[in-house]
Parts: sequence; structure tokens; C-alpha cells
Amino acid sequence: MSKIRVYELAKELGISSKELIKILLEEFSIEVKNHMSVIEEEDAELIKELFTEHNNASQKDNEADDEVILEKYEDLQEEKISKDIKTTKNKKNKHKEDEDTQVKEKKQNNDEEIIIEIGDTITVKELSEKLKRPSVEVIKELIFMGVMAAINQEIDFETAEKLAAKFDAVVVKKEDSYQEKKEDEIFADEAEAEAEDTNTVKRPPIVTVMGHVDHGKTSLLDAIRKSKVTETEAGGITQHIGAYTVQVNNEKITFLDTPGHEAFTAMRARGAQITDLVVLVVAADDGIMPQTAEAINHCKAANVPIIVAINKIDRPGANPDKVKQELTEYGLVAEDWGGDTVCVPVSAHTKEGIDTLLDMIILTSEMLELKANPKRNARGTVIESKLDKGRGAVATLLVQNGTLNVGDSIIVGSTYGRIRAMFDYKGKKMKSAGPSIPAEILGLSEVPAAGDKFHVVKDEKTARDMANKRKAKLRDEYLQSTHKISLEDLYSQIKEGKMKELNIIVKADVQGSIEALTQSLEKISNDEVKVRVIHGAVGAISEADISLASASNAIIIGFNVRPDTNASVLADKENVEIKTYRIIYNAIDDIKAAMEGMLEPDYKEVVLGRAEIRQTYKISNVGTIAGCYVLTGKITRNASIRVIRDGIVINESELASLKRFKDDAKEVQAGYECGLSVDKFNDIKEGDIIEAFEMQEVKKQL
Repeated sequence: MSKIRVYELAKELGISSKELIKILLEEFSIEVKNHMSVIEEEDAELIKELFTEHNNASQKDNEADDEVILEKYEDLQEEKISKDIKTTKNKKNKHKEDEDTQVKEKKQNNDEEIIIEIGDTITVKELSEKLKRPSVEVIKELIFMGVMAAINQEIDFETAEKLAAKFDAVVVKKEDSYQEKKEDEIFADEAEAEAEDTNTVKRPPIVTVMGHVDHGKTSLLDAIRKSKVTETEAGGITQHIGAYTVQVNNEKITFLDTPGHEAFTAMRARGAQITDLVVLVVAADDGIMPQTAEAINHCKAANVPIIVAINKIDRPGANPDKVKQELTEYGLVAEDWGGDTVCVPVSAHTKEGIDTLLDMIILTSEMLELKANPKRNARGTVIESKLDKGRGAVATLLVQNGTLNVGDSIIVGSTYGRIRAMFDYKGKKMKSAGPSIPAEILGLSEVPAAGDKFHVVKDEKTARDMANKRKAKLRDEYLQSTHKISLEDLYSQIKEGKMKELNIIVKADVQGSIEALTQSLEKISNDEVKVRVIHGAVGAISEADISLASASNAIIIGFNVRPDTNASVLADKENVEIKTYRIIYNAIDDIKAAMEGMLEPDYKEVVLGRAEIRQTYKISNVGTIAGCYVLTGKITRNASIRVIRDGIVINESELASLKRFKDDAKEVQAGYECGLSVDKFNDIKEGDIIEAFEMQEVKKQL
């Protein structure tokens, strides 16, 4: 049976909430606490009938009274005409005063019944307007309540409720807006439909490969996919989440490769949350290491089945039994030891045991009975995201249910967009991606955060409205948290006045790297120096970053990105330090060493010059030759070089050759053309920038 709130019924009957509460208690013996209490609809109907009868009786009395009043009014009119002008004027003034008194009384009665609907927060100005009181009066009452708030500051619902009570007003919580209700209903209906869906079919398993750094996770995947991913990763360690689909015996398997380095905890946790089963790679000659134990904990927290791949069994010091014994300490007992954990000895180098591992993955996934409906709207998770200079916001999505098509409108966290193009992990164009298939998409308004959920909605307008609503909510939460401070916090901040802060701006090629770097850098704060990451974003280092660093006295850390020419010039002018890295632990070690004051005389990178590739030539037995024009500085034969494409470093190497016309050259100055080839790298294209640099020893300055 439906129910109705006291204040709503009072509004219908045209009486105050207090009067209705009194009537309920005296006439119906129904005790209610306040105006927000609810009563049964049956009781509400009885009260309405009672008031209808009462009003009908009153109406008859009023009709009789009206006749008497009409006669009196006519008599008064005659008297008015007979009286002189002066008397008439006095009467008019007196009548006006009576009317003013009545208006004031009515206004006071209305004030008693003001009902204000607000959300979680409201500004002082808005509340004063709704209360129809001056802002000064409202602020004065707030001060008496012990709340110091300016006219444009926000106060929470509880404070507003107490304040309104002082002005005889009632504050009620605003019901969710149509858009919020609509969003909740859409996703609630989807979840309900998924649970009751009978049109499900078998889907490929999502397998996450986890383990300690350098235990051979990516090499194992390379052996399965017959490719060479580790060669493209700086330092030979994985620093991004990679998603790949492999066909094994007419069965598709989606693999997620997570980084093993300690800095990438969030990435590993994200991998464990979106997966069906985990392949835990443990080196046979190394055993269980810190990140292996952490990966096991992530899997247990996500309640995901684990298959252990004991890698590097071809190594001389390999001892699989030792690994199995160490696994028992974490509650993982191998099947051949009487447990239920599948352990497969493999070698990524000799390909031994890989077929057995794949068979075990397929067998385990069959037991899980993984199903999805490809005919419904897609939903899933963002695995990785980045900002591409030519293509805009690029996100790698993993479809968990439904089918994602080119042209679909999607909402991703607080970002939205319409899918313009879709690519698989090899870079080939796709028209659609079914359940458990990863896809790289273009067309989002902004770079989404890694780990955000995405949903397909009916049109772009709906997606935009939802995204704007989420942004507004996040902004309100941020504003609410920023201006609140307690005396204890204030005292501790004053006490820590001598503590120095090291402000850092982090720029990286992908969103996940920013997340990992930010967490790692903030962890290394000590009692004397606090590391504070004031800004983090994807893309090349820009002039805006230099301006922010200059204003906040920060240093800029670039991870796999470079500053553009204008940014470098501005950095020199503003004396802003830019540190660039390709391997994450180098960045962490440098900051740590600088904080501890242990940075010994070191080598400083000095950029010698930059050249633009204008033309490329392919020569058999030699490789790709680049025809370049030196833009700034000089290019020297013995310098180290890096190849930069759209602000992102794609290779760091040495020069194989440097020539002017047909002759070998030691150096080529700015304004001249030259030909060069990069050692062991041929994927150079027109428009790429060649940056020459050398490491110079510099003394530490205190």
C-alpha cells in the first residue's frame, strides 16, 4: 500500500503541518514525529473526507454570511457618498493601514509554512533567497550556530535544516532529478535484465597475466602470440596494461598483461577486478617475490581462480618444487600435492609446456561457464587511455557484455562520446567488438580514467547530459571537501610550517602511468620533505605546464613524453626544471635520492640539437636512411639520439651513420641538411624529430 508524507497532505488540505499533526493525534490517535513522517493512504483518504464535509458545512454558512455582508456593504457605500472629502480621505488611509496589517499577517503565516527543497548542499545566498530573508540576517544566525560561512560558500543539508527552523521554515531533501533517476533506472534495468537474460551464449575467457617484475610474463605472452612485445618496452619491463586476443584450437582467449614493478599496484588491482581467471607467473629460479604475493592477494580479494605458470624451467638453477612449497604458505596447494591449484611448468624461451598451459586455461574457463549476450547494449571497463596528438582521446576498452559498434554513443565515467573508429590490438580497423574482446576507440570528449566503467546509451545527448551531471557532482564534492577545516588540522599545519614541499607535475603517455607515478612519488615523503603531485595529465609537456610549474615552484617529470620547442624555450626562460624518464624506477630513485640529499655528482643530459626528418630512403642491407634538416643546435656523430613522434619518445639509440652529401660528417650545424641512420631502428617516418643529446658530468650545487 502506498504512503504519503505529512507535509504533502497538509499542502493538499491547505493547512499547516503542525495543525495536521495535532488533528492526527486528537481525532485519529495517530502519533507522528514530524512533517517528514509518512501515513497510510487509507488514513489520508479518511482525513480528506472529514475536511470535505467540514468545508461543505462552512460553505453554506458562508453563503448566508455573504448576503448579510452584501447588505452592509451597500449601506456603507451610501454612507461614504454622503460624507465629505476629508472624511473619505481619512477613511481611505485607515483602510490602507488595515490592508497592510492583513498583508503582513498573511506574510507571517506564509513564512511559517515555507517549505524549501534543497540537495546535499546549498549556498548561503540561495538559501537566503528561498527564506525571503536578507543575507546578512542568515549569516548572523549561522555565526550564532558556530558556522563561519561567506555569502557564496556552501553549507550542508543538516546545517541548512537547523538554520531554516530558526526562520520557521521546513527544509526537505530534493528528490533525485529526472536525469539522475533516468540514469539510475537505465543501469538498474540493465543489471536486472542481465541477471534474467536467457539469450546468453558462450564467451571467451578474460585471462590476466600477473607476477613479479622480470619473471617472464610478457615473454610468455610473446611465446603464445609469437610476437616480440618486450623489445618495444623501455628497460625490457612492461609499463602499460596490454590487451590481446589469441585463437587456440578454434577457441578465443583474451589476455591482459599487467606490469610487475611495485609502482604499478593500481594497474594490477584493476587487472584482477576485470578478469575471469589469473595466470600467476613465477620464475622457477627465483620463487615467490613481493609483487607475486601482492598479486595473490589481489586475486583472493577479487575471488578469481588462479593458474600458476612456473616459468624459466630451462634455467640451470630452476627448482619448481621449491616454488610449489612457497605457494603453500599463501594457501595455494598444487594439484600433484593434493590441492586444487593448477601448476604448469613452462619455458617461454624453449616453448615447453605452453600447449599444456593453454589447455588448462580453456578447461578452467569451461568449468566457470562464462556467458554473455552479444545482442544487447555493450558495457565494460577502460583498460588504458592516452591523448594522441593526431587522433585525440584514445581509450582501450574491454567489452564485458553486449556488442560495441562503431557509431555507438557511450558514457565513460564523467566523459562521453560517439565512437568514430575502432581498432584491434594489431591496429586493424574493426566494426564491432563482442563480449571479452578488447578494442581501441576514438571519439571521446576527454581522456577517461583507467578503470572507469562504460555503458552504451541511446544517443549522444543522453550521454552528454549524464556526463555533465557526473562532472557537476564531482565538482560539488570537491568544493565541499576543500573549504572544510578543523582547528586540529589548522594547528597541525601551523606546527608543520617548517616542513618543505616538493611540488611535482607529472606528464606521461598513458593514464595508468600517471596513476602509478603519482602514488609512488607520494609514498616517499619523509618528515622533512613532503612530495606533492599538483597536476598529472597525458600528452606532451606544453607551455601551460611550464607556466603552472613556474607559478607553483614545481619540477616537471615527463614519462615517455618530451617538451615541444616552445615549451623548452619557455622552461629556459622561467628556469623550470624538466626531468624526462623512460623507466619508472629511475624517476622514483632520482626523487628519492634528491630528497635524502644523496644525489652524488652525476651526469646531466645536454640537448645538442634537433633535426626534422624530411624524407626517408630504404636501402637493402643497410636499412632506412633519413634525409634531415637541422632545426636547432647541431647533430654530432657520437651523440646519443632519440626519435620523437607527436611529442612521444618511440626510440632511444645511437647514430649508425651521419653524412653530408656523400662524405661522413662529425657534426652538422643548424640550417644544414644531412643524411643519417639510427642504429638497430628502421621505423622512422617523415615528420619525426631526431633529438641529439649527450651526458655531461656536472658537480652538485648546494
